[in-house]
Amino acid sequence: MADPNSPAPSERLHALDAVRGFALIAGIVFHATMSFLPGPNGLPVWIVTDNHPSTTLALVFHVLHIFRMSTFFLIAGFFAHMMVERRGTGGFIRDRAKRIALPLVVGWPIVFAAIVAVTIWAAVVQAQGHPLPPAPKYPGFPAFPLTHLWFLYVLLWLYVATLSLRVLVNAADRTGAIGRATDAATGWLMRNPAGVVFLAAPAALALATDANWLPWAGVPTPDGSLVPNLPAATTFFTAFGFGWLLHRQADLLAVLRRRWPLNLALGLVFTTAEIVAAGGFLPTLHVLPLGPAKLVAAAGYALALWTLTFAAIGLALRFLSGHSPARRYIADASYWLYLIHLPIVMALQVAVSRLAWPWEAKFVVILGVAFPLMLASYELLVRHSFIGGVLNGRRYPWPARRATMPAPTAPESARQA
Repeated sequence: MADPNSPAPSERLHALDAVRGFALIAGIVFHATMSFLPGPNGLPVWIVTDNHPSTTLALVFHVLHIFRMSTFFLIAGFFAHMMVERRGTGGFIRDRAKRIALPLVVGWPIVFAAIVAVTIWAAVVQAQGHPLPPAPKYPGFPAFPLTHLWFLYVLLWLYVATLSLRVLVNAADRTGAIGRATDAATGWLMRNPAGVVFLAAPAALALATDANWLPWAGVPTPDGSLVPNLPAATTFFTAFGFGWLLHRQADLLAVLRRRWPLNLALGLVFTTAEIVAAGGFLPTLHVLPLGPAKLVAAAGYALALWTLTFAAIGLALRFLSGHSPARRYIADASYWLYLIHLPIVMALQVAVSRLAWPWEAKFVVILGVAFPLMLASYELLVRHSFIGGVLNGRRYPWPARRATMPAPTAPESARQA
């Protein structure tokens, strides 16, 4: 039965689109913190280490990394199921090839070349007149520098895996029993407060059994190989798959809307617990041996990941359900901003890294320059061009022409994915 307090379908889509955009914007902030991370024993953890490191930004880095990508993949799974239901498998594949595979294939060489150029500049700055160290040798296949565009590559993996599983289930489920059981399990996981424990279990197990897991670094980013690492594959497939199943019973979103205060409180408790178990609030890059501390850190991290993900979505459903032109614009722009942001943010980090400014001022400058620059590029180069049609599924007319053009007839929700 539908919850009478749940938002209308169109409102729910506004909220989910907003939180997906937030997840991408949070990724830009996340990368902007990395030059300020105080490396262990003075060792660098990024292409450049600022001369004013910050434990505050290290904590921001850690907390954002807990839930930003799980939130993104859950929303991606929700919209993927919606699109398959509305357009069919063929239409879904064509749309994903245009909006996910094409930006990856075309964008990766450009972004990678820019990142290499900035990395060389960073090495010169770090050397401070001394000879540059030899370039590291990159391992062979399946290693591959996916950079921050790894999320597009993983999305393609998830689409293939989910559609293949869907074919198998449909072939086996002639009576609909599997579908009914799956929907019942999804409903129980959402309505029962203990459901989050079962959702967190796969990630907790993958992290706890990973001999090389660095707790402060969270889920290992699958950016250096064509075969995603097990913790990342497990965590993100669980989030994507649950989002896919959640769309089958979209009224369950009302549970997240109602429980956002509880999920946020639990998320903060679990985050504190996993940080303490991992060694404290000062950032460290050490491997925990298998034992009680590692088990607590892995379980706490996975529980924090799911509760903070649910809190972020619930907050959006509670406060961002109505239509807002500004939020709609930012949601549309966020994809482009995330695709291009890394070399821009890295260049700004290098530029300020040796200035005698406090870290607060440098961080504000990095974001204060990067966001206006990227938003200007979106407005001038993307939103009204064929690039916007590829990334957003729609090419917006220039304001001067908008009054003379007929309004689009397709519902806005059909374009969201």
